[in-house]
Amino acid sequence: MDETTAELNELFAAPSQQLPPEVLGELQSILRLHSISPQELFYKWESYDMKMGGEVKLALQTARDFKRDLQDVLERETRGKVHAQSAHKRSAATPRAGAVNGGVYGLLDNLTPNTPRHGVVNGSAAKRKADFETPAAKASKSHVASSPGESKTSLVGQEINGISTATVSFEDRMNAGQIVETLNDHILVPEPPIAPPPEPRIKLKANVELAKFSYKPMAMKLSEASEILDDRIDEFLSLVQSHHDLPDSAFGNAASQSTSEIVAVGRIASDSSEGKLNAASLVLETSRRTGAGLRVPLHVDAIPSYDLFPGRVVALRGTNASGDYFAVNEILSLPLLPPAASTPADLDTHNARLRSAGDSADNETERESPLTPPLNIFVASGPYTPDTDLSFSALHALLAQALETSADALILTGPFLDTEHPLLASGDFDLPATSVIPPDRATLHDVFRALISAPINDLARQLPSITIIIVPSVRDAVARHVSWPQEKLNRRELDLPKQCAVVTNPVTLSVNELVVGISSQDVLAQMRQQECVAGAAKREGVLGRLAGLLVEQRHWFPLFPPAPREVLGKDEDGEERLGTGAMVDLSYSKLGEWLNVRPDVMVLPSTLSPFAKVIDSVLAINPGTLSKRRGPGTFARLTVQPLTLTQAERDAGAVVGHDVFERARVDVVRI
Repeated sequence: MDETTAELNELFAAPSQQLPPEVLGELQSILRLHSISPQELFYKWESYDMKMGGEVKLALQTARDFKRDLQDVLERETRGKVHAQSAHKRSAATPRAGAVNGGVYGLLDNLTPNTPRHGVVNGSAAKRKADFETPAAKASKSHVASSPGESKTSLVGQEINGISTATVSFEDRMNAGQIVETLNDHILVPEPPIAPPPEPRIKLKANVELAKFSYKPMAMKLSEASEILDDRIDEFLSLVQSHHDLPDSAFGNAASQSTSEIVAVGRIASDSSEGKLNAASLVLETSRRTGAGLRVPLHVDAIPSYDLFPGRVVALRGTNASGDYFAVNEILSLPLLPPAASTPADLDTHNARLRSAGDSADNETERESPLTPPLNIFVASGPYTPDTDLSFSALHALLAQALETSADALILTGPFLDTEHPLLASGDFDLPATSVIPPDRATLHDVFRALISAPINDLARQLPSITIIIVPSVRDAVARHVSWPQEKLNRRELDLPKQCAVVTNPVTLSVNELVVGISSQDVLAQMRQQECVAGAAKREGVLGRLAGLLVEQRHWFPLFPPAPREVLGKDEDGEERLGTGAMVDLSYSKLGEWLNVRPDVMVLPSTLSPFAKVIDSVLAINPGTLSKRRGPGTFARLTVQPLTLTQAERDAGAVVGHDVFERARVDVVRI
C-alpha cells in the first residue's frame, strides 16, 4: 500500500477499516485531477458534507457527486477569473509605441525621419528612432522593427514575448537530406530521368463527394449531433453481430442490472470533463436505442491489456450484477474494411501510363517491364516556415527537390499561412519585393499568392507533368471554411496553376490504382494525449498502435470530445497561446468516415515523430512538419513500383489486391 492510499484510508475510512476499492479509486482520481493532497481533499469533503446537511455517508455515488461538485466550483472560479482579466484588459490604456523607451521630452527628437539627434551617439535616440517616420504600408501591431530599411519577415536573434528566437538560418542547417527512416529499403530509388515526362503519369479521381463538404459551418444543432453519435454506435453493433455471428439475445443494455453476461456496444467516455482518461474515470456511453443513452462506469481489472480513448466505439462482453458498474471480461474485435483492389484491365491501363515513351504499348510481354520507372511521390505537411520569419525557405527547397527528381506527384497539406504564426497573428511583416500589390491594401489571399502560389507556379512551368495535391487545414488563414470536415480552397482566388488539384480535408483519392487517404487534422497527437493504455498494449509502439486504431474505427477523427484547446495551446517554449483545436462539426462528421475499402496509403500529418509503418496492409505515413518552430523539419518520399500481374490472375479476371505496402519504398527525409 503506497503512502497516498494509506493517508486516504486514515482520513476517510472508519477506524481499523479500509475504503472500498471503487471509492478509493474515485478519491485518487480527484487528487490527480486537482493536484491536491489527501489532507486538503479531506477539508473539501468536510465542507461538502456541511453544505449537504452534515449527514453524507462516503460511498461510490456520494464520491462521484462530490467529484462533480468540485468540478462545478472550479469551473465557476475559472469563468470569474477570465471575466475579471478581460475587464482589466478593456480598462487598461494602450501604450503608444513612441513612449516605450523614452519620456515625453524625447518625442521631439526625431520629427524628421532618419535625422540623428545631435550630440548623442549611444543614447536613447537610437532606440527611439523612426517613431514618427512615415508609416510603412503594412499592418503593424507589435512594432518589432520600424526602420524602412529593415526586413520585418525575420525575427532571428530577437525576442517574442520575452522568449529568444535565436536559431540557425535555413542555409546553415545540419544534416540536410539525411534519411531519418526507411520502409522497404530493398527497393532502390531510381536515378532522376534525363528529361521529364512529356505528360502526366498520374490520373486522379476523388472517391468522395466533394460537393457535400460545402456545408454551412457554425450551424450545428445538438439534436443532429446526438443522432450522428447514436447512429455510429448502432452501425458498429450491426457489424459486430454479423462479424461474430451473434444472436440478438446476446446484446443488452450495460446500464441495466443483470447477472447474465451480455455484449454491450457503446462509446468510451470519461466521467469528468477535465483531466486525462484513466481506469477510474472510464464510462461506456450507450445509444438511445440500445441503452437509453445512459452512461455506466466500467471496471476493466479483468482485462490484461487495453487501449482506450474518448470516442472509441467498442464491443464489451461482461456483466452488471450490482447495477453500479459494468465489469468487462473481454473486448471483442471489430471487423475491418476490405483492402482496395482493381481489375486486371484497369491495372494494365495504369501501367501503360507509367511506361516510358520507348516501350511498346502493344507488346503483351512488356506490360510490366522492369524498365518502367516507378512513381515518385513527395508528401509534405505544414507549417512551411518557422515562427521566426516568413521566408518559406523549406517550401522552396522541397519544390527544388521535386523539380530535380522529376516528381510525378506532390502532396501538400496545410497549414500554409498558419493562424498560429506570430508574424501573421501580429500583422507585422512585409511582402516580397516582387509583389506589385500595395502592402496597405494587401489581403491574406495576396500574401498567399506572393509567398506560396508564386514558387508553386514556377515549379509547374518547369515541370508541367507534375500533379500537385493541395489539402487545407483548419489553421489556414485563407480558408473560409473554419470547421472540420473542411471544404477545399479556391484555386482561382489563390492563383494556383492547373496542375494543382485542390481537395477537401479529409479526402480519399485514387492516384492511378493507389487509394490514398489524407487528413491534415493532427488526430494522432490528440489521441496520444487522451488515451488510457494498460498491459501489453503499453509495450507496443505508440505510433503504430494509434494508426491501427484509426483503421479499426474507420474514421479520420474518431476522438470525441476532441482535446481541449488549452492543452493544445501549450507549446514547447511555455508560451500561453490558445491552440486552434480540432474544430469538428459533429453534424457532418460522417464525411470523415471511410467508405467501402481500406486505403492503400493514409497520410497522417502530426507533430509526433515522423514514421512509415504497415498497419493491417495499410501504409501509414506521418511526414512530419516541413518546418518546425525554430528550424527545418522533414518530408516523405514514396517510390512505388508498378504492379506485376501473373498469367493466372489475368485469366481469372477477378479483382486483384494492390499490395502497395510490398511494392512501395518510403523515405522520411530531412529537408
